Amino acid sequence: MRCRICGAALPDGAMFCGHCGSSTSATPESRRRPDPRPGDTTSLGPGFRRSGVVSVPVGLQAEGVDAAAAAPATVGVEPLEVASVAVASSGSAGSAGSAPSPETTPRFVLRFGTGEVRVVFGTGLIGRRPLPQPGERFDHLVHVDDPSRSVSKTHLEFGTHDGTLWIADRFSANGTIVRRSDDVIRCEPGRRYLVASGTVVELADQSFTVS
Repeated sequence: MRCRICGAALPDGAMFCGHCGSSTSATPESRRRPDPRPGDTTSLGPGFRRSGVVSVPVGLQAEGVDAAAAAPATVGVEPLEVASVAVASSGSAGSAGSAPSPETTPRFVLRFGTGEVRVVFGTGLIGRRPLPQPGERFDHLVHVDDPSRSVSKTHLEFGTHDGTLWIADRFSANGTIVRRSDDVIRCEPGRRYLVASGTVVELADQSFTVS
């Protein structure tokens, strides 16, 4: 028996997780806070992406990412000030050095189908109007220009693991698809997927390529 929030092993009959404190009946979707903004995403309907793609419960196998060569000097980084994206927690906001320095973390280039290019590091959200939940902190909020509104306001979350970028669908209306080589995976909401250099990530009608 495992916690469906953090994955920790639990004894049979446990009602709460001793590692993260979650109820054993909790799921990532049940823990998701409601978005206070009106839901105006255009649903593409059941006929969208008739590709036979199915959701899988595992992440992609990561390949090495040359992060040092990923970011051209001419592309600007647009980190968000921490104070502007999160509600302050009780006590101090954290001591200096509690978060990795942007200069020492891997950087990745996201090349969008719209022609826009973003250099990112650390963590972030991607969507038409991405909004952190109370208590969440991110380095970036990446806005996607999508006149058709197929992309959800907060569509995708990203971060890094062992020098490789990962993404997680934030329960978007039209879902997220990962394409790399011959692999096509429809992302299960709330689950992280490693995306190596060259991977194409589709957010409904929009997409970006990782490099």
